[in-house]
Amino acid sequence: MPGGSGASGQEGGASEVLVRAAVLAEVAEVLAFWRRAAEGVSVSDDVAGVRGLLERDPEALLSAWIGGRLVGTVIAGFDGWRCHLYRLAVAPEYRRRGVATALLAAAERRFEALGGRRADAMVLHRNELARHAWASAGYRRQPEWGRWVKPLPR
Repeated sequence: MPGGSGASGQEGGASEVLVRAAVLAEVAEVLAFWRRAAEGVSVSDDVAGVRGLLERDPEALLSAWIGGRLVGTVIAGFDGWRCHLYRLAVAPEYRRRGVATALLAAAERRFEALGGRRADAMVLHRNELARHAWASAGYRRQPEWGRWVKPLPR
C-alpha cells in the first residue's frame, strides 16, 4: 500500500492492531462485519459493490485486525482530485482503543502518497458516536456544502 500502513500500536490496549488493504477473498467477511459494526446501509453494501471497489482500487478498503480478527474498516478512495473516506467502522467491543485512529492514519498516509490535498468523510447526521470520533480525529463539518445523490439504474 502507498504510504505503508503496516502495524501500529493500539492506544489504550496491550494488543496490536494491523492495518492493511482488504483482499477479494475477504468480501463476505467485510460485509458481515459492516452489518454488525457499521451504522446504516449503503447501496453498495453487497458482494458486487465491494468486489467492484477492490477490482478498481485494490488498496482502497483498509481493514484493521487484532489477533487475526477483523475489528475495523475504512474506505479511503481517491479519484485523482479528492480524497473520500467512507465506511469507518469499528467492532463495538474494540471502540475507544485506537482502531479508528490507526485506520485514519493509514488512510491519510495513502492519500498523501497519492498526492491528495484534503480528505472528506461521509458521516450520518444521526450518528452521534461517529461525529465525535471524526471531530476528535481533526475533521470538521463543512456547513456550506450539502450532499446531493441520485441512484443509478442497475
